[in-house]
Amino acid sequence: MHTTVEESIEIAVPVRTAYDQWTQFKNFPRFMSTVQRVDQLSPVMTRWKVKVGPLRREFLAEIVEQEPDSLVAWRTVGRQPWHWGEVSFRSTAADRTVVRVHMKVERRGVMGRMADPSKTTQRVVRHELECFREFIEGLGDASGAWRGAIHHGRVRPAEPEPPRSRVPKWPVG
Repeated sequence: MHTTVEESIEIAVPVRTAYDQWTQFKNFPRFMSTVQRVDQLSPVMTRWKVKVGPLRREFLAEIVEQEPDSLVAWRTVGRQPWHWGEVSFRSTAADRTVVRVHMKVERRGVMGRMADPSKTTQRVVRHELECFREFIEGLGDASGAWRGAIHHGRVRPAEPEPPRSRVPKWPVG
């Protein structure tokens, strides 16, 4: 059985700043209380270590879609695919962005036996979004950026290389 969670928050930074900071996965433990560690294994693969209350989980997540300033979508992979989702970014003004998280969580194990795990997951996601807002608004600018795009789990270059001129450049002066 699946639980769907959807939360959004408005943040007082430009969409590029919010998106660029979100793509710095290794920094998630600096502002998210449930995330203990994130390793970026490749542009499309990350390893996560999370803790919610007494429950600890480690999992691999594959980024399946990523479009700068717009969207990051993922799914867990491996023995226990247990959630997937997307984070979208929408500019509401030059210095304001709405960040929306949409997740589907597979109910299994202890979490699946809880009376209503969706309420717990909803609270956690809402709290973590609030922490992200405080972090990025306090920082004022992103601590890094990755501007590439991913479609169907494959990386597209960030920007095409400019064509090289065949005309020699002459020294000036």
